[in-house]
Amino acid sequence: MSIITRTWRVAALGFALATVAGGALAADYTLSVNTALAQQDPLYKGLEEFKKNVEVRSGGKMAVRLFPGSQLGKDEDVLEQARAGAGVAVVVDGGRLAVFVKEFGVLGGPYLAQGYDGIRKVVTSPMFDQWSDKLRKASGHQVLSFNWWQGERHLLTNKPVKGPEDLAGIRMRTPGAPVWMETIRAMGATPTPMGWSEVYTGLQQKVIDGVEAQHPASFGARLYEVTNRVTKTGHINLITGLVTSAAWFDKLPPEQQTILKEEALKAGDSASRATQASLADFEKQMKEKGVTIEEIDVTPFRKATAPVYEKLGYAELHKDVEKLLQN
Repeated sequence: MSIITRTWRVAALGFALATVAGGALAADYTLSVNTALAQQDPLYKGLEEFKKNVEVRSGGKMAVRLFPGSQLGKDEDVLEQARAGAGVAVVVDGGRLAVFVKEFGVLGGPYLAQGYDGIRKVVTSPMFDQWSDKLRKASGHQVLSFNWWQGERHLLTNKPVKGPEDLAGIRMRTPGAPVWMETIRAMGATPTPMGWSEVYTGLQQKVIDGVEAQHPASFGARLYEVTNRVTKTGHINLITGLVTSAAWFDKLPPEQQTILKEEALKAGDSASRATQASLADFEKQMKEKGVTIEEIDVTPFRKATAPVYEKLGYAELHKDVEKLLQN
């Protein structure tokens, strides 16, 4: 992207944010947070908590504006705006950050850790802090916290799935990051990158045959209307982070920087625990909508996806993460 194009995009975004934010202009600093999540998602509730606590604790000097449903654009576009120094942040997975620092990609690896407590141990470790420092230098992004757990991802289809052989020929929507693509390919399906906002119509129009997602997102997107079966593979433990511009962050007074990081960590924990507590209810509601929730033996999928780490050059890092999880 040329400097002129990037400058134009930042200027255009700045005008849009100023127009939408309105009252935020009274604050000394404004952070606009973009997320693909719907407002009923437990993680979005966490973002609301983050907003409230930052604004109260900063005494009104800091304003946070939330934009659900990717109102500010795709994650990649907002990450680009952050690189250019805009006061924006995005809830994003490690796969999308791996284009800048490869280590982040391992977070989306198959069967990496169990549940929130497992993956949290990784993203609050000194090892992860080193990745975050590399990210600042490589791309100009600042991680506020990376403990926003969205749940384990499962398969949504209109046919029964017991093992990898049942996914042959199935066009499965997944994000376009290499580790996600290779995981779905290893599971037996044909990975098909597609924006989340396009998934419902993609299934409806049979552009894709299935999707892999966590319960809060699939229910929020009403995918129970276009699929009738959830197979609980739990193949990816989806952990995401709140990532902003390092250049913008560095201009803040130290006390405001501390507030943002501490409140992001607190709200991430709160949102993740709420996600944990919500999963059974989401399953109950999906069953009431006519969806079959199927528990299966995931061993064949574990075996099929094990080579993904070596294929993508994560074999040694995977071992390091496993050691961390065992301590």
